[in-house]
Amino acid sequence: MTVLVTARPAEAPPAARPRRRRARRWAGALYAAPTAFMVGMFFLVPLGLVAWMSLHHWPLLGAPELNAPENYAGMADDELLSTAVWFTLKYTVIVTILLFALSFGLALLVQHPGRGIGLLRTAYFIPAAVGFASASLLFLGMLSDEIGPVNRILESLGLLHGYVSWTSGSSTSALSSAVGLVLWRFAGFNMLILLTGLQAIPVEVYEAARLDGASRWQLFRRITVPLMRPTIALVLTLMVTGSLLAFDQFWILTRGGPDNSTTSLVMVIYRKAFIELDLGSAAAISVVLLGVLVVFNVVQLAVLRRRG
Repeated sequence: MTVLVTARPAEAPPAARPRRRRARRWAGALYAAPTAFMVGMFFLVPLGLVAWMSLHHWPLLGAPELNAPENYAGMADDELLSTAVWFTLKYTVIVTILLFALSFGLALLVQHPGRGIGLLRTAYFIPAAVGFASASLLFLGMLSDEIGPVNRILESLGLLHGYVSWTSGSSTSALSSAVGLVLWRFAGFNMLILLTGLQAIPVEVYEAARLDGASRWQLFRRITVPLMRPTIALVLTLMVTGSLLAFDQFWILTRGGPDNSTTSLVMVIYRKAFIELDLGSAAAISVVLLGVLVVFNVVQLAVLRRRG
């Protein structure tokens, strides 16, 4: 009878183990170095430069002069900035509520596989493939009172009489146009994220709850929403951040009008920097906006991801 004995690999002597650990650390550092360089060069360095600019009177042409904290103190007296703050907050609340409700509804609608569900998912997601600036130009053309088809269709249906300017007629119509654009452009994208979270919930959990006599509303309230908290937190964070940083839709659709009623915070930053040529004030507003976003997102994620 022959017995085969497999030889174990020889263990490294104790003195060689620290060298191996150091070699692994250096290898990990080398792998991470390109990403660290990119983050430092294109995020940390510009962020530091913006913070430094916010402490100076920094004209587009000419030498900067230290004027801290004048750029920050001057925000309280800026009427356009105050108007933009209130409008941006109002827009954020409206868009977040409507976009989340629409996206979650679409995700629930196409959650279960069936005939035509794949086609519906694709159709809902297609607008997300259109660039936001291109989508804004598309809506600008569709809503145009001169060449757009929207007014003509509504007139033919008897729902519209007379001249209507959707993007500049009134603050309500201008805001509604921008909200409609955002809903059309981003509902499918957020639906896909929420759909991923829905499909991650085990089917057995629903089946066990049905055997216990749970209704559809109880299934949604007691199972779907609690298990979807991390996904909901991610989606709401993306929605709030995107709304607070809104620029393209208002710059292309309404130009901030009428009478600056649809001027967002980022539009104020743009005007300060490239129209008034005051980069210091623009940088100060950017720093404050960044701080608000960080604090708001940290609090929002902590509340929504907390286990009940």
